Amino acid sequence: MPVPFAMITRFFQLVENRRFAEAERELERIKQKMENNEWNKGYLRALNGILLSVKMNDDQYSILSKINSKDGKTLKEYRKEFLKQVNNRLREEYDKGFFSAWADYTRILIKMYRQEIGKRSNNPSIEQEPKRGQISIEHFVSMTSSKQ
Repeated sequence: MPVPFAMITRFFQLVENRRFAEAERELERIKQKMENNEWNKGYLRALNGILLSVKMNDDQYSILSKINSKDGKTLKEYRKEFLKQVNNRLREEYDKGFFSAWADYTRILIKMYRQEIGKRSNNPSIEQEPKRGQISIEHFVSMTSSKQ
């Protein structure tokens, strides 16, 4: 039985929001719904890797250390590269599933990024990021206080 994309989306949103216990439960539900084939094995391996990489957040060799979820342009470039790997006829089904998960993850990150930009443009009280150069002290304080 195919897994509804809403479950996959929810998993990625939980991971991105660092709600790991819920994400792990969602991953178990996804596993139960997936058929046992090579493509799904690769997809699940990537989902598990994404969860662990975000959870540990200290692996300098992880692709996540290079992906900035707040940079739409870079996200699109990574998504394009992942899709290129998915469509590569020389890839095995396992690999195609693996890269499909990463392409889906970047798709959801792009969607979340756009929603965040939309919230900023609809709410003038939220200061928008400057395009280039130095940032204002207000922006710096809001960035550092939101990470704590």
